[in-house]
Amino acid sequence: MTNNTYIGVDIGGTKIQVGVVRDGEVIQETRFKTCATAPKEQILAELVYHLEAFDSAEVVGIGIGVPGLVDEKKGIVHNVQNIPSWQQVHLKRHLVSHFNKPVYITNDANAFAVGEKVYGQGKPFTNLVGIALGTGFGTGIIINHDVYSGSFSSAGEFGCVPYRDKTIEDYCSGKFFLQHTGRTGEQWHQLANLEDVEALQVFTEFGRHLGNAIKTILFALSPEAIFLGGSVSKCFEYFQGGMQESVREFPFDMLSPQLVIAPSTIDNAAILGAAALCKMKQELFPTTHNVLSL
Repeated sequence: MTNNTYIGVDIGGTKIQVGVVRDGEVIQETRFKTCATAPKEQILAELVYHLEAFDSAEVVGIGIGVPGLVDEKKGIVHNVQNIPSWQQVHLKRHLVSHFNKPVYITNDANAFAVGEKVYGQGKPFTNLVGIALGTGFGTGIIINHDVYSGSFSSAGEFGCVPYRDKTIEDYCSGKFFLQHTGRTGEQWHQLANLEDVEALQVFTEFGRHLGNAIKTILFALSPEAIFLGGSVSKCFEYFQGGMQESVREFPFDMLSPQLVIAPSTIDNAAILGAAALCKMKQELFPTTHNVLSL
């Protein structure tokens, strides 16, 4: 029987989450604050300490999502957001030497897309895109059932694409609400739940911007499905109309009607996505990932 137990790690600028995933369920979980100003060795030591608590003979791999650039083959992470000391960290080498298990690392947006493909609604689709809508606009790409990361895990940075007077991220993430309305997305969400007319108009406008971003993705990748995660995706029912109105303007009329756009239904998406990276890579390439190949 195949062992389906993995450790998933989500490294953030304010906290790190670690969880054990078995058969698509998080069975153990912990989170601890990231001392962002600490030396990289201290943060590595804290990570190893928490991983040791969850490591066992059943665990067959460790998957990690990080908000930064990643040399996935060598397992080196660069320029991790909000952790100044993590400019160049040989994370894979450090963890493999300690745990003697396969370690897979990618950008956190890629991890979200992988989690949706392996454990979520993305299972039936060959090609899909995951969009993390939060304080930023992160995109992960699945092509032919595998994650496409590009050089340094930086493929799919559609949030950086120029749009209007700024970028897609400025209009299609939580930044939109603060920059253009002076209120947070959560505040508008509360008002929308009360059927506030202005709030509904704000979400319709946001949806139109998001629809324009999705059209850019369609031109570049033509996926079968797009799944939305992150805090802003919880407002899907309010921005769905404006988004769909914009997407219907896509000129290739055979594509948009069959496109699936839906909010993610995965809980613990960050941990599951990181663990799913292990599962995907070990199933696609069962003989090519030796823990000693650093």
